[in-house]
Amino acid sequence: MTSKTAMGSADVRRLLTLTERLTERLQIETAAIARHRAHDISSGIGQTQEMANQYRRESAQLKADPSILAAAPASERMALIRATETFEAVLAAHARAVDAARIVSEGLVQTIAQEVAAARAMGTGYGAGGHAMTGDGRAVTLNRTA
Repeated sequence: MTSKTAMGSADVRRLLTLTERLTERLQIETAAIARHRAHDISSGIGQTQEMANQYRRESAQLKADPSILAAAPASERMALIRATETFEAVLAAHARAVDAARIVSEGLVQTIAQEVAAARAMGTGYGAGGHAMTGDGRAVTLNRTA
């Protein structure tokens, strides 16, 4: 095995291991979200982000220099392809779960804000001089683009 082949093989194995670890982590997070236990994943979000950044860097390196991938044995390249396909499917499921949780969270925030605004509007009316009393001056901010 030449040094170029050995380097290519090591790079592919490293990316394969990272892809499998990241896939497993996303599966765990997706399952936690599905069980309505999203708070269980909060302690590991930093680690997931670091793994995702490392995956992005290493896959960009392989794209920039395809000879690294070409130097690896065909069996390792095929294993990486299969792991990447699995990763992409898990990533899509994770994105759907996170988006669904976001929609629910935003709906809850909007509902609470509307209830607070409605409760604050109560009690306003006319004063002794016949003039309308002003309601509570504190504003409820609802960012619809969050």
